[in-house]
Amino acid sequence: MVAGGAIVFGLMGRLLGITELFALAAAALVLVIASTVYVRSTRFSLEAVRELRPPRVHAGASSRVELSVRNTSNRRSPVLSARDPFDGGRRWARFLLAPLTPGEVARAAYRLPTEQRGVFDLGPLDVQLADPFGLATTSFTAAPATKLTVYPRVDVIEPLPLAQGNDPYAGADHATSLSWSGEDFYALREYQTGDDLRRVHWASTAKHDDLMIRQDEMPWQGRATVVLDVRRDVHTAESLEVAVSAAASILSACWRSNSMVRLLTTDGFDSGFAEGHAHREAVLEHLAGARLDRRTHLTPVLGALRREGNGGALAVVTTAGAPMTDLDAVARLRTRYGSVTLVLLERSLLDSSHYAKHTGPTAVPPVGVLVRVGADRPFAQAWTEALRRAKTAARR
Repeated sequence: MVAGGAIVFGLMGRLLGITELFALAAAALVLVIASTVYVRSTRFSLEAVRELRPPRVHAGASSRVELSVRNTSNRRSPVLSARDPFDGGRRWARFLLAPLTPGEVARAAYRLPTEQRGVFDLGPLDVQLADPFGLATTSFTAAPATKLTVYPRVDVIEPLPLAQGNDPYAGADHATSLSWSGEDFYALREYQTGDDLRRVHWASTAKHDDLMIRQDEMPWQGRATVVLDVRRDVHTAESLEVAVSAAASILSACWRSNSMVRLLTTDGFDSGFAEGHAHREAVLEHLAGARLDRRTHLTPVLGALRREGNGGALAVVTTAGAPMTDLDAVARLRTRYGSVTLVLLERSLLDSSHYAKHTGPTAVPPVGVLVRVGADRPFAQAWTEALRRAKTAARR
């Protein structure tokens, strides 16, 4: 801009014959040249490290960035500015770096916004040098980009009802009421090389005249499948957030009860049954980035589950915008799973303009446990009330 002004002053001075305009043009041109020379001739070398503490959080939890910048040259650094963009540059942290002596380290910290779930880009950290007049700048990347993962908000709820019955993939065919550690007496068998002698059943050994080993029951481990409907046709942006949080809450409750879990979404994601920290992180990260998808269907997912018939507990999270055929397909899974729970987001969570296109069901077929979530009934409250009703009905 200053260079353009110098050209304009020069032209006006020539046309009007005013020497003062020539002087202004020359001064502006000299200032631009001096600023450019200053920026290009000033040498500095910095090393920056960015740490996220922690890099993965649940929505609403605290996460902060700790930056450390070290002067790695043998001369004093100039005054610099640093800019660390967040979420693709929609927001950023900006601060000044005072001159640093050789080897000196400057530190800064700031908090990150974690109100909404998602996988957010952070960085790269850009350090900029400008001349005293702000006419010329140069910049370089001091720290690479990284990511902040904000998991969905999780409510502390009861786990899915235990699935009594034959589950071919569980450690035993039902949950034992005596022990969860697999130390209930199960059977006697003959000694085999390598068996622990502390498990010898001496009374039976004396009777059979052979070493008999006490075999304990295998520990029972529940299996839970959660199906999340992310179809654009049945959701709004607001209802999707409620649904994702509900799915994360159910999965977290099952993890706390040491169940193996599986997450399926209508956009094609299938985590498979597994346990452990890595599986949990992969499932939560997928939920953090879940988006509405217009090319998905729920019925094929439910049909595949019906053919598999793995047993265990099943939870399906959808909305009142789902057609009756989908809800009928959920109800038919009762013969293939030990327990079926339907989490239905009611019409009050869908805006009227969206729901006008989807009249939706007026009644829900018997599905085992029905959890109705509305604007006046949050998920955690609706879940607790529905499980309490189911337990009361089972005792009658």
